[in-house]
Amino acid sequence: MSFTLAIVGRPNVGKSTLFNRLVGKRLALVDDQPGVTRDLREGAARLGDLKFTIIDTAGLEMATDESLQGRMRMLTERAVEMADACLFIIDARAGVLPADEIFADILRKKNAHVILAANKAEGKAGEAGLMEAYSLGLGEPLGLSAEHGEGMADLAYVLRPLIDLAEAAHVDHTPLVDVDLTEEDEELGEDEVVEYIPPTSSKPLQIAVVGRPNAGKSTLINKILGEERLLTGPEAGITRDAISVMTEWSGTPMRIFDTAGMRKKAKVQDKLEKLSVSDGLRAVKFAEVVVVLLDVDIPFEQQDLRIADLAEREGRAVVLAVNKWDTEGDKQDKLKQLKEQFTRLLPQLRGAPLITVSALTGRGLERLHDAILEAHQVWNRRVSTSALNRWLVGMLEQHPPPAPQGKRIKLRYMTQVKARPPGFVVMASHPDLLPASYSRYLVNGLREDFDMPGTPIRLFMRSQNEDNPFKGRKKAPPSKLRKHLSGRKT
Repeated sequence: MSFTLAIVGRPNVGKSTLFNRLVGKRLALVDDQPGVTRDLREGAARLGDLKFTIIDTAGLEMATDESLQGRMRMLTERAVEMADACLFIIDARAGVLPADEIFADILRKKNAHVILAANKAEGKAGEAGLMEAYSLGLGEPLGLSAEHGEGMADLAYVLRPLIDLAEAAHVDHTPLVDVDLTEEDEELGEDEVVEYIPPTSSKPLQIAVVGRPNAGKSTLINKILGEERLLTGPEAGITRDAISVMTEWSGTPMRIFDTAGMRKKAKVQDKLEKLSVSDGLRAVKFAEVVVVLLDVDIPFEQQDLRIADLAEREGRAVVLAVNKWDTEGDKQDKLKQLKEQFTRLLPQLRGAPLITVSALTGRGLERLHDAILEAHQVWNRRVSTSALNRWLVGMLEQHPPPAPQGKRIKLRYMTQVKARPPGFVVMASHPDLLPASYSRYLVNGLREDFDMPGTPIRLFMRSQNEDNPFKGRKKAPPSKLRKHLSGRKT
């Protein structure tokens, strides 16, 4: 994640003009009338050799209610809290207004790094406003002209140490996925098993708790942590940011991501909610195991299925947890219905653990912990090449591949090439003709025979002819001098 700079200030001070100059494109609308920008807009900025992310915000207004201006201000304040630094712009020609003084106090509390800049400072008209900016108490102001590009070198000079500091302090939480196996790993002996390395405090197990709004995600994490760390309540959609917390759950170091509830895209109209959902989707990519939390009263809604499918497509281990189990009366009958729905609606997650929990009372949390560890262990599993090829012979004898267009498909060799999640390559004679149903037959067989329930399995069909360096080359035409050369020999 790159260094993020938020541009804030009153309406019509030149924020969008500066944004367009830094990104090198006219991405943001610019006009003389105030209040043109209403939403947050991100862009990849470049200033000399510095590269960072810049956020254009709506002009700060005095409104704090639920009006349009009030909601725009809430959105801008959130961008300030999320950013690594804040560029506070005033109008050098208008000078310091009472609203600037109020907003300076707010920014001082919300962000540790506030850079003060007086825009429209070109010529003598902006000199008085530039000197007046010292009264805000935010340090030496920068004299800028976003329209003409003046003061950009001074801005780069101030940003450079902040960017270096942010990069030094940044910790990359992205998990190691799609790991390529070495030849030593592929040539494991029959009885050799790669030892599972449990999570450590330096490399904790990363979990994302996702689901629809009001499913009880924050309540579940609070119960795991043993304290009210995250804000909860009966209202849906309280959580807006994807928040990560470090903890040790039953002796296992974990980093748990709490995410905002995800609704259908058509229902997401609020800009804050759009940002929250995108934050949640990003948290799934940071996770190794994704816990999809369902509401026992309305389980397996369309959005639940989409969320689970997203985690599977991203290649993450998936655990399904059904919350509010303490409110259910006929538990045995309900559990039977849940298992039937799971098998029917999510065949791509066949064998994934389905755990019933109560985030309010804490019942079922130990079973959820064990299921997460087991899913993580399966996600890291590696199988020897010799065992795979013996298994492949048995699968071919039991159910030979079809012969489309009279062409017999031969599956000659199989090996595991990736882990986290497991990925396998099968060398075939006509891989493009092999139907998807036969690939599913092999994947289901891998799940059952090598004990890999629920984890995403990637199966690639490859032709042996792809390694032939002469494939596709045309045969050289006969030499036009051949008849003359053959005539001489005779």
